[in-house]
Amino acid sequence: MTYVAEEINSQPELWRRAAAEAAANAGALPRPGERVAVVGCGTSWFMAMAYAGLREAAGQGETDAFAGSEFPIDRPYDRIIAITRSGTTTEVLDILRKAGDRSTVLVGDVDTPAVTLARDVIALPWADERSVVQTRFATSALTLLRASLGEDLAKAAADARRALDLPLPLDPATIEQVTFVGRGWTNGLAQEAALKCREAATFWTEAYPAMDFRHGPISISAPGRAVWAFGEVPAGLPEDVAATGATFVHDADLDPVAHLVVAQRFAVALAEQKGLNPDTPRHLTRSVVLS
Repeated sequence: MTYVAEEINSQPELWRRAAAEAAANAGALPRPGERVAVVGCGTSWFMAMAYAGLREAAGQGETDAFAGSEFPIDRPYDRIIAITRSGTTTEVLDILRKAGDRSTVLVGDVDTPAVTLARDVIALPWADERSVVQTRFATSALTLLRASLGEDLAKAAADARRALDLPLPLDPATIEQVTFVGRGWTNGLAQEAALKCREAATFWTEAYPAMDFRHGPISISAPGRAVWAFGEVPAGLPEDVAATGATFVHDADLDPVAHLVVAQRFAVALAEQKGLNPDTPRHLTRSVVLS
């Protein structure tokens, strides 16, 4: 079994631990009403998008998510949260150097520069990974952040266990292309699902806000392709997709992050179908460190 497959399978237990540790880390997380920016690169950015959407929806305060390279450091945020598995990503370290006493970092590797640069550190070494492709660190970090907003994550962890055993909704041997869509906080999950398939299997995926999908992207939908939706589905979208001949994938019974686990498994299955090792994706390393 590949490292990434093992790490995907470990998620239900790690989510329970992440939810339990949220209270212990409350002092390092935003207080209600604070103006917050959440930053990361790649997968961590997409988890930042999900948390930002959830925090605002919970009425906790204005919350923006940024790719590390695009963060406007001079904006007057009360708190800057950085998510970084490696603790070495160049763009994130640059932000932490400038953020001063406004910063909190969620990090997997605790022996890294991010730990010394941030004012507050939420360490998740038990969720760190050997695979280049991120899965469990990202979802565990998001679970801790969700729990900090007052969510009960027991169902999510139980759903993640179920997600490990569900049949894949698409056949990796025959599917040509998948577009992932989401609404609100699940737009970040859609972006992450698409990235997993590209990273692990060099597979053609795209991702869009579900309401925006009909404003152009639907034109690539066709027989042999699919549209995979997370969370709330806009009225009429399944019918519109069906009219193109594409397959529509959605599971209203699963917690959306547990549904992401199914997409992670699909990405690994795609890689195996193509004879690729998802632990060593093309052109990628565990962390992007720029000179």
